Amino acid sequence: MSPDYAVVIPTVGRESLSVVLDALEHGSGPPPREVIVVDDRREPGPLPPTHSARVLRTGGRGPAAARNAGWRAACCEWIAFLDDDVVPPPDWKRRLAKDIENLDLEVAGSQARISVPLPEDRRPTDWERGTAGLADALWITADMAYRRAALVHVGGFDERFPRAYREDAELALRLQEEGYRIVRGSRETTHPVREADFFASLRQQRGNADDALMRRLLGQGWRARIGGHPGRLRTHVLTTAVGALTVLLGLRRSRAALVTGAVWAGLTARFAAERIAPGPRTPDEVLRMVVTSVAIPPAACAHRVRGELRHRAVRR
Repeated sequence: MSPDYAVVIPTVGRESLSVVLDALEHGSGPPPREVIVVDDRREPGPLPPTHSARVLRTGGRGPAAARNAGWRAACCEWIAFLDDDVVPPPDWKRRLAKDIENLDLEVAGSQARISVPLPEDRRPTDWERGTAGLADALWITADMAYRRAALVHVGGFDERFPRAYREDAELALRLQEEGYRIVRGSRETTHPVREADFFASLRQQRGNADDALMRRLLGQGWRARIGGHPGRLRTHVLTTAVGALTVLLGLRRSRAALVTGAVWAGLTARFAAERIAPGPRTPDEVLRMVVTSVAIPPAACAHRVRGELRHRAVRR
């Protein structure tokens, strides 16, 4: 007997959505009972052809809210979440069915294996290396199937996470605290590296506000629990503080500004060098790393302060 499942795809209108829908429409394997596309743009516009998918709209409330709207609108035993920029293989439906059929009731979710293709003729850029980290990440919803009853039990995704960042890990930890297990399936989905502009890494610092919420919800050891690497926030705080002190001393025409300025320059240069060294070292990449390495520490600190203030009333 084929598993009873629906597919939920949050989207911000990317053209790549058509690739996902084509794989579901024409690929081999037992079809989902329904496909739900959740348009989460503040001002919805045209979408690529959606075939027989049902379209919901959530008005730009974020991917957590979009996924919640999708699974709550479905009535299937399993909800398979796909991002709108992945490339499922032609037999994705067959592999998903194999992954979720006959799972014990204490298994709440089945995670796909994510593949991120990188250039073969050069070293990857900073942005490409960041995307490649998805291949080793735990519980990401780029391709994740959850048992609907488990989602109901814990209330779904926490909509206080406004970005596609941390909301998937927080849900997985909450499910495991309730005694559920999450297993890794055999299906493999490709996640291409999207185009990125000059300041993409700077905008990513907004995630520091979400880290503040994670700390409030899960305590100091939350990063280790999700298998994450140690963050750089402490170093960013030091760099930002030394930079601010240099400006203040400079306004007072103090010679000490030369010392603090040298310390700031050293910390910034080391940060830039650590980002440049594993990359292609092309002139445009080096320029991007130098400029953003200056701007990232104060941006990271500002977003973290914003998150701490916004979530100061949250308790575990």
